[in-house]
Amino acid sequence: MKIETRKKKIVIIGINYHPEDSAIGLYTTQKAEYLASKGFEVSVITGFPYYPQWEIRQDYKTKGYLIKEVINGVKVYRSRQYVPKNPTFIKRIIHLMSFTFGNFINLFKVKSPDIVISIIPFTTSALLGWFLKAKYKSKLWVHIQDFEFDAAIDSGLLNGNKKFVIKLLLHIEKFVLKKADVVSTISYGMINKLKEKTKTKTYYLTNWIDIEKFTNNEIEKHRYLKSEAFKILYSGNIGAKQDWIFFLKVLKGLEKLTDIEVVVVGEGAEKENVLQEIKDYKFVKHFNLVPYNELPSLLSSADLHILFQKSDVIDTVMPSKILGMMASARPSIVTGNIMSEVAKVFDDSNGGFYFDGKSINQIIKQIMLLKEDKALCYKLGLNAKAYVEEKFSKDKVLNKFISKL
Repeated sequence: MKIETRKKKIVIIGINYHPEDSAIGLYTTQKAEYLASKGFEVSVITGFPYYPQWEIRQDYKTKGYLIKEVINGVKVYRSRQYVPKNPTFIKRIIHLMSFTFGNFINLFKVKSPDIVISIIPFTTSALLGWFLKAKYKSKLWVHIQDFEFDAAIDSGLLNGNKKFVIKLLLHIEKFVLKKADVVSTISYGMINKLKEKTKTKTYYLTNWIDIEKFTNNEIEKHRYLKSEAFKILYSGNIGAKQDWIFFLKVLKGLEKLTDIEVVVVGEGAEKENVLQEIKDYKFVKHFNLVPYNELPSLLSSADLHILFQKSDVIDTVMPSKILGMMASARPSIVTGNIMSEVAKVFDDSNGGFYFDGKSINQIIKQIMLLKEDKALCYKLGLNAKAYVEEKFSKDKVLNKFISKL
């Protein structure tokens, strides 16, 4: 007699999803599709795609308020959220609440999930997940990509009339973490912070890199990086976390060097300011973000990657762009707080250089050294790739995650 085994049903709740192909949206999509490929029945409750442009994608603007799609074997339920053009604190709260209340309706479209995975941001995704847990006795797994309320507090948003709102949100955070069966996050620094917030079981679930995308010997030079010069690349968000003042000082120091090209690929809140400052440098170019499928080619076409982070904050997050930079088998020069988790990665991997971001001359000297020493570049690049392949490969990370579900 043949016994049929029922597929486990998983519901993932989070605002970012395909066709967003960067940051949280990319990881949530890859996680959902990987689970589906392993035999799980996966549904996603999400918003309309809007990131990183902070605008609903053109091909979704004419769609209805609530829509259902099936994408690569995953059922996707969307509610159109409010997206502010200039995201102030109050507008971000409205943005958050519109996603939360709009998707409450979608909770009734999924039936009897065995596991609910809520992605933070937003913390209210976990509130929606708790509703499903209470209704169906599901296991609730909360995954934190960023402590969104801590960032608000650190930036001084507890002042004035906003204090009550933040306190309310922190109470919600405490509540949902307590109601979860497991809470995971993406770095050991964040795990330590998580243990200060909750007694719920924690799990280290790092972001990953699809290393196979970088092992194709036929990867062609990207159209943005075809010159014969020594090509220095920054690819990622042009936002407040990066130290653009330091970046501009480095450009000033590189101005008199020959056969160097600096390419900035990205979009974000600081884009227009940065473009205004770099427009007079003939050796500097800017392009908008490339599609995800072009990223291996783009990153592998550089000679050197740079990432200048502000050094006054100890970043407990491992920026996902670091993984791509290292997987490309090219060295990196990164600045930031020397106590950060990224600093330890470069110390352990010997795949590049990490500095505190105080000495322009130190950075210029290192760039000049790498420009002249191709053997060193090659060695550092191989070290970087080997490190991420061992620690952050997609299959290893997600197969281990599945074993814990």
